Amino acid sequence: MSKLERITVTMPAEMAARLRAAVERGEYATTSEVVREALRDWGEYQERRAEAVERLRQMVEAADAGPSYPAEEVFAEIRQLVAERVATYRAEDNAV
Repeated sequence: MSKLERITVTMPAEMAARLRAAVERGEYATTSEVVREALRDWGEYQERRAEAVERLRQMVEAADAGPSYPAEEVFAEIRQLVAERVATYRAEDNAV
């Protein structure tokens, strides 16, 4: 196991109550476990976001490169990526 570091986090009372309630329900052993899971999820979200931004950058560069990759195709792919991302976020929101 990696070295653990203690960090103090200040949050609204409502958030703290939700953390404690999750532990009391037996969903987690400690409030730290809840926070670690939330941070893992946040890290994964950041990675997916960076990948999507990179893909969009590549698509724009390809469109700028010339007519072999028409702008209509680029925008269609962007719309598809956005629709997929919105569907993913809605599903994640509904799962909470």
